[in-house]
Amino acid sequence: MKKDLLCLYDLESRDFQEIFEKSAKLKKMLREGIPHTHLAGKTLGMIFDKSSTRTRLSFEVGIYQLGGIAIYLNSRDIQLARGESVEDTARVVSRYLDGLMIRTFSQAVVEEYARYATIPIINGLTDLLHPCQILGDLFTVFEKKGRHEGLRIAYVGDGNNIANTWVEAAARLPIILVLACPAGYDPDAGILGRAMKNAPGRIHLYREPREAVSGADVVYTDVWTSMCQEAQKEARAKAFKAYQVNSTLMGHAKADAIVMHCLPAHRGEEITAEVMDGPRSVVVDQAENRLHVQKAIMEILMGGGKKD
Repeated sequence: MKKDLLCLYDLESRDFQEIFEKSAKLKKMLREGIPHTHLAGKTLGMIFDKSSTRTRLSFEVGIYQLGGIAIYLNSRDIQLARGESVEDTARVVSRYLDGLMIRTFSQAVVEEYARYATIPIINGLTDLLHPCQILGDLFTVFEKKGRHEGLRIAYVGDGNNIANTWVEAAARLPIILVLACPAGYDPDAGILGRAMKNAPGRIHLYREPREAVSGADVVYTDVWTSMCQEAQKEARAKAFKAYQVNSTLMGHAKADAIVMHCLPAHRGEEITAEVMDGPRSVVVDQAENRLHVQKAIMEILMGGGKKD
């Protein structure tokens, strides 16, 4: 595995396997009360430009359970807010920390940190990609279905950072990804084009949700209006009206299909409460699995001793 986790293209097939196997082991150890302080003495820095629930909890609780500590860094409270460069910040924090997780707007920012830091950089979310979320989701799918190969994953809704990262996942793993997005809300064209070239015949884009969901093993959705898009809320609600994951739409999926949502959810918009709370939903399980997968990522990246 590379030094950093910025996107799913940073992972080879063996890296996915290592993460999932380690996640399962750490989850089992936690549930059985077996100590697993594999990162004792390690410190994770966490820079947040965006608010967070699951990302902050999974990393902060995770590093604690692994025997280390986390330091929360609101970007407004450190010298970045006064004009210090990413280059200088990255080089200096590398002398204090063993790893740095960043949740920010631009993908270019996390890539710049990775360029100058000598410690692992973990992408906790950007407007373009959310690799930690999708790794947790892939782990959940494997838990529920026992495999990835040949599974039909239907993503319904906005072609946002979640959709972009599912596209990268489909280029790396033998899944079939079928997206349903309204015109004007497709995934990033560069990411989609690269993935379709790397995985011909495994990634499909439709306008009609029923086409995507038909025969699906997994049905996945996300909010129609993400952070900082509030001014577009009305226009987006109109564009996505026919893209709600509800019991009618789920009738087109396989009988044993599972429903996923990365949270937070706007109940009654992109997904109904009936579906989200129903027997096919694994939403809470996938949220929990963020903890176990983040722990595996940190152990793999930070467990080999501090780099300088």
